[in-house]
Amino acid sequence: MLFVIHAIDRDGDGSLRQANREAHLGFLGESGDRVKLGGPMLSEDASRMIGSMLVIEAESLEEARDWAAGDPYKKADLFASVDIRPWKAAVGTTTIT
Repeated sequence: MLFVIHAIDRDGDGSLRQANREAHLGFLGESGDRVKLGGPMLSEDASRMIGSMLVIEAESLEEARDWAAGDPYKKADLFASVDIRPWKAAVGTTTIT
């Protein structure tokens, strides 16, 4: 089953995100084919990163939450909010299986 993780950063200058970015990307890279799609959410003028969006595969919502809790961004308390929901791909040019 697929899940969307939508996380919004706490207010700040971006230094907490930058300090943990390498560890975050390493975590994603070590997750094998679990991560189907992802990237930073951007400010309205696209000048800075303000959050994250990931589509992952997991057996259950609990498993998706457990996996997300291991993200270095989460461990660094970067996020003001995190929403994880089941998701079904319906349209688009990217094939997600």
